[in-house]
Amino acid sequence: MNRIDRLSAILIQLQGKKVVRASEIADRFNISLRTVYRDVKALQEAGVPVGAEAGTGYYLVEGYHLPPVMFSREEAAALLTGEKLMTHLSDHSNRKQFSNAMQKIKAVLRGSEKDFLESLEDNIAVVSRRVPVPDEFPNRFMSDIQHSLGKQLVLELDYFAYHNDTLTHREAEPIGIIYMSGNWHLIAWCKLRNGYRDFRMDRIKNLSLTNTAFDKSKHLSLKEYMDKYSEPDTPSHLIKLRVPLAIGRRIGENKFYYGFVEELVNGEHMEFTFLSPCLNWFGRWLLMWGRHVEIICPKELTAEMKLLTTELKEHYM
Repeated sequence: MNRIDRLSAILIQLQGKKVVRASEIADRFNISLRTVYRDVKALQEAGVPVGAEAGTGYYLVEGYHLPPVMFSREEAAALLTGEKLMTHLSDHSNRKQFSNAMQKIKAVLRGSEKDFLESLEDNIAVVSRRVPVPDEFPNRFMSDIQHSLGKQLVLELDYFAYHNDTLTHREAEPIGIIYMSGNWHLIAWCKLRNGYRDFRMDRIKNLSLTNTAFDKSKHLSLKEYMDKYSEPDTPSHLIKLRVPLAIGRRIGENKFYYGFVEELVNGEHMEFTFLSPCLNWFGRWLLMWGRHVEIICPKELTAEMKLLTTELKEHYM
């Protein structure tokens, strides 16, 4: 690290705490105490109000901040919540970058806001039920993918497909990334398959940036891709159900995974409306609610449920 970068980093470190010992600065940058003294003096000569307490450490005079970045207490709390979410919803590379960014954010807060954030940090938790990524898939490529998107550079990657248990080498021109169903997906034009492909990031074994640029104007935008490929290939079935109020409350947010349209309370019952592309898939979900569900329409769903229950009966006979 050159001296200018180190001086900037020391300034951020000083803003991150009320008092910073010289030994802390020395340890962080692997420099001598004499070098720390010279660097702090250089900051003072540049007009930065660095104070010193004998036997304690250095501090910045209250009210000094690096302009123009300033955050309110509420904004800082929202960003802290974002950091907690990033720990579970992103990959290793982005977690590190976000953590570095949060250190800079904390550095520009006033003393009272720092105390507020420290007390709040231990009282926010995100519990993840995601299946751990196997060791052979590093799950640390998001930063490189973001770089390739911004610079329009071709990616090389080794991708494992679970449907046929094969690992293939691909060259891909990325058009965007999507967080969907608990996983991050890279959407890209695959040169091997000569078409757009959806790569789950936690199934990428190796990835590298190339120096080969591509013309993104020749591809769909991410929005165009989503509009085109998110449309179901088959028409959706209109489904109406009636369940007791207690069961309706238990269904809760599960309904959003099955084409939920609306719900109405009718006396002691709730009526749900869904649009589903597959009656068999929808019926398998209904099995978990047993005899409490009344199918209003369509008749085809009732017939599908009879087939499913007969299949289960024959299996367990």
